[in-house]
Amino acid sequence: MSPQERVTDALYGLGWSTVKKLPEPAAVRLGQSIADLAWKRRGKGVRRLESNYARVVPDASPERLAELSRAGMRSYLRYWMESFRLPAWSEERIKAGFEPKDVHHLTDGIASDRGVILALPHMANWDLAGAWVTTRLQTPFTTVAERLKPESLYDRFVAYREGLGMEVLPHSGGAAFGTLARRLRDGGLVCLVAERDLSASGVQVSFFGDTATMPAGPALLAQQTGALLLPVTLWYDESPVMQGRVHPPIEVPPSGTRAEKTSVMTQALADAFASGIADHPEDWHMLQRLWRADLDPAQPGPGGTA
Repeated sequence: MSPQERVTDALYGLGWSTVKKLPEPAAVRLGQSIADLAWKRRGKGVRRLESNYARVVPDASPERLAELSRAGMRSYLRYWMESFRLPAWSEERIKAGFEPKDVHHLTDGIASDRGVILALPHMANWDLAGAWVTTRLQTPFTTVAERLKPESLYDRFVAYREGLGMEVLPHSGGAAFGTLARRLRDGGLVCLVAERDLSASGVQVSFFGDTATMPAGPALLAQQTGALLLPVTLWYDESPVMQGRVHPPIEVPPSGTRAEKTSVMTQALADAFASGIADHPEDWHMLQRLWRADLDPAQPGPGGTA
C-alpha cells in the first residue's frame, strides 16, 4: 500500500468512526465547511463538476455555474456526512429520511415476483435510498461495488453497505452478472448505479445533446431475466429528508437484435436520468469525465468513486 493509499484509507476510517458520533447539526455544518473550502480551492474535481454542469445547463452564465458547483459540492459533502452517519441511524430515522414519489412502481414490481432492477445515477445519497429499501420495505437487494484501491478501502465500503442490508458483489470479473441474473430469476431486487461505464464496453447514448457511454448491464439483465427495469432519480431539498422518484418501467422492445434492444433501453434509461438531473443538477455528483468528447483517448473509462 502506497503512502497516499494509507492516508486515504485512514481518512475514510476516521469518517466512519468519528463523524457518526457527531450531533446531526454539527455534521451538517462540518460538511458545508469542507465543501465550501474545496469549492474555493477549485481543484480538479470541482472544475470537472462545473464543466459537467455546463453541459446540463448550457445557457448558464459563469456566475450561475459557480453557484451550481458550490451547491453541488455542498450536496456531495452532505452525501458523505450522511453516509458516515448512516450506520448509527435508527431504523425509524432511516424510514423517515427518504420520501420517494411513485414508489408503487417498485412495490408492485416486488409483489409480482418477476424480479426488479433499480438503476440510478450518482445523485444525492443512493446508500440512504438503499437503506430505506431494506428497512422500510424490508426487501434485501444485491448491488455491485467498484474495486477501489487500496483493497482495505474497498473492504470498508463492502462492510458499510452489507451493514445496511445489501449484498455487495465486486465489479471486476465476470461472475457478478451471472449472480445478478440468478437473484432476479428468483424474484429478487438488484440496484445499480448506472450512468458511468466502467467496462469500456458500454452503450453509446445521447446525453444532454452529446455522446456518452453508459453500462449495458441493466438492459441486458432485463432482457435475459424478464425483470422489471426501473430508473430512479434522487435529490435534496432544504429539509433533512431526501426526495426521489421511481420512474415508469423501461420495457424491452418487441423486436430487434439483442444489441438493438440494449441500445434502445439504455437510451431510455439515459433520458430518465437526464430528466431528474436537469431538474436538480446540483445533486448530481459527477466529478469525473463522462462524455466521450471529454475522455482522454488513453483512458478507456472514467476514474473511480464508490
